[in-house]
Amino acid sequence: MKRAVTIINAGGGSVDEDAEGKVRAALAEAGIDSDVAVLAATAIEQHVTAALESGVRLVIAAGGDGTVGTIAGILAGTDTALGILPLGTLNHFARDVGIPADLDEAAALLAMGREQKVDVAEVNGKIFINNSAIGLYPMMVLDRDAQQRRLGRSKWLALIVASARTLARFGHQRLRLTVNGRPAPADTPLLFVGNNDYRLELPDAGSRDSLNDGRLCVLVMRSTGRAGFLAATARALFGRTRGNDMVRLDGVTTLRVESRRSVLPVAIDGETKHMKPPLDYRIRPGALKVIAP
Repeated sequence: MKRAVTIINAGGGSVDEDAEGKVRAALAEAGIDSDVAVLAATAIEQHVTAALESGVRLVIAAGGDGTVGTIAGILAGTDTALGILPLGTLNHFARDVGIPADLDEAAALLAMGREQKVDVAEVNGKIFINNSAIGLYPMMVLDRDAQQRRLGRSKWLALIVASARTLARFGHQRLRLTVNGRPAPADTPLLFVGNNDYRLELPDAGSRDSLNDGRLCVLVMRSTGRAGFLAATARALFGRTRGNDMVRLDGVTTLRVESRRSVLPVAIDGETKHMKPPLDYRIRPGALKVIAP
């Protein structure tokens, strides 16, 4: 039987009281001998680090992008592979790698043990598996999270209110970009940095064809004003972008972002952190081993 350590994030949005039993049953059916731990988010890093030190060669993340990203950040650059049982709401990374959404099918895939090396990205040493953003998006996330904490609003109601308030505070940020060592000033409401190339058009907006191209996806929103921003966003979703809507910077492996501000809110895989510029982004080709088709 394949030996592994499996971690379920107790605070995951889609993890219910039956999650542990379902995971254990799926792993047993697939022939995977695994310790299964249900942990608070703050305990995951210590548990994974201990597993690495004990010589475990497979760590399974049973959860969504947040859980997967946390564990991937620890495993990147090691010989231990990441397995994924997608229990989250969206599961962007699992989908793009090709992991089945069905729990039993995902466990059966883990049992096959087929490894592929995929890229990860990082900003100031913080690894991310999906994307990062500077500008309107992290401001909206901060507002949404504050409403949920202080007012107890649902995620969707808080998101709607936060989006409206963020647009009301619409403003540009003067950023100085250095792309692969060459300067490129930008005055933008939104800078997006993805781990590999992202589609923008519906119905596949937000998906990736590959996670091993060795490039960052850097998109700079150029539109000025609220109306222009909303129109540019709509055009991007329907594949009707104009030349001055969004600029895609090609072939990016390193990106430095500088600002006059002492601290910038930065979205990293859906969570917002306050970071001191300069922000140094880079791609790490093939740094993560994943069990995948």
